[in-house]
Amino acid sequence: MLTPEKKTIAVVIADKSPLIQGALANLFDNDDRFTLMATAADGERFLEAVRRMTFDIGVIGWEMPYLDGRGVLKVLAEAEGQGPRIIIYTGNTSPEVPRQVMQLGGAGFCAKSESPERLIETILAVAEGRMVFPFMDMSKASNDPFGSLTGREQELLAALSEGRTNGQIALELKISLNTVKFHLKNLYGKLSVKNRAQAVSCYLKAHRHI
Repeated sequence: MLTPEKKTIAVVIADKSPLIQGALANLFDNDDRFTLMATAADGERFLEAVRRMTFDIGVIGWEMPYLDGRGVLKVLAEAEGQGPRIIIYTGNTSPEVPRQVMQLGGAGFCAKSESPERLIETILAVAEGRMVFPFMDMSKASNDPFGSLTGREQELLAALSEGRTNGQIALELKISLNTVKFHLKNLYGKLSVKNRAQAVSCYLKAHRHI
């Protein structure tokens, strides 16, 4: 009697490091429980894969060019329809990252310091519908000032880090100059800084992890 063929778990990888991409591709290619659908070097290309194909799990980095893991989760949360379940796989050691991933709708978190077997276990659990995160005391308020920023404020902060002037930001975001100044004032207050130079310095320090 023939048994029905067991469905493999379709996976897409997104990581800024070619070495990580290659290592993960090799890991999945040698495990018949998985089908590697695609690899991507940044969040924008990962979202292109989401639009082009159907797959079960996305294993993505937290810090990526063009669009980071936070941005990917936000886009997927706002999209209509059911997309892949997302596992953040990162070398960022901040305890705030798993908390943010959970709050943004991620399904799992695995540190790059963990063994490959641990990542596999995380993927299998998430594919079964479970959520996998390290222990977090959710009763404690987040100490990450970036977690309190609105989406617009995060856009402005990213623009500041790229050297945009207030006028350029207003044109790009199609808002008034006064609105830019209003958001920047709130932004500076949340980050406890006095000016754009300090805000950019704060932003760059927070994104220094690999």
